[in-house]
Amino acid sequence: MGSFVIAALAMCLGLAGRGHAAGEGREVGEDGREAREEGREARIKGREASEDLASAQLRRDTQRLLDAIAPGDVAVWDELLDPAVVQVDENDVVRGKAEILAELKPLPPGLSGHLNIDAFRVALKGDVAVVTHEDDEYLDYHGQIMRSRFRMTDTWVETNAGWRLLGSQVLAVLKDPPAVTLDHATLCSYAGRYSMTKEISETIRCQGDVLVVGRQGRPERQYRAEVRDVFFEEGHPRSRRIFVRDAQGRITGFMDRREGRDIAWKRVR
Repeated sequence: MGSFVIAALAMCLGLAGRGHAAGEGREVGEDGREAREEGREARIKGREASEDLASAQLRRDTQRLLDAIAPGDVAVWDELLDPAVVQVDENDVVRGKAEILAELKPLPPGLSGHLNIDAFRVALKGDVAVVTHEDDEYLDYHGQIMRSRFRMTDTWVETNAGWRLLGSQVLAVLKDPPAVTLDHATLCSYAGRYSMTKEISETIRCQGDVLVVGRQGRPERQYRAEVRDVFFEEGHPRSRRIFVRDAQGRITGFMDRREGRDIAWKRVR
């Protein structure tokens, strides 16, 4: 009997000990998970802080390049361009570093201006950064003010000397031209039916101060006059509709012109 009681007590104490150890194990496990989570959050915050610093530095370097254009400051561009840089400008001219530096000249007399970053976005991956920014240009052209906008997409690489520009593509941000108001008779003289092929045709009618173009199966579109015989659709600055006349001044058709390339339509009615 005594041996049985002692054995039972020993078993109970053993179970209690295992339970206590299990509790300690759960506490250690929870502490470990919390520590791992805190470490992960710290790494994320550290990475975000590093990216913020890189983004700020890239913006400063980009603005330095823009500031150096008007005075033709070659030294700034020479410092920040990678030796292997490739640039495609807004006129589709491709240049390397030597050609870029050779193009940098101070603005001629009578011209002054500057470029400022208006929108800036960065994507970072290791030691490479892709930056896209929209810039506002102010140019005093012999007393007349011109405002332009450019969209630039740049690739930067981080080196021991800092960030260096490896690639750049420049686009001019297009906008609609100012519209003119034609008299009613002139505007309505463009009304009629036009065809591109036997199967493709459209009708044009005048409404208010616009031309309304209808084509089967498509929504109507409106065109405004830029000058006589030249029309544009709002929100589509890359294209123009240019009406064609014969020797007697009669409208015989139009050209759908997109960046210098024409599609011809003939007037059939």
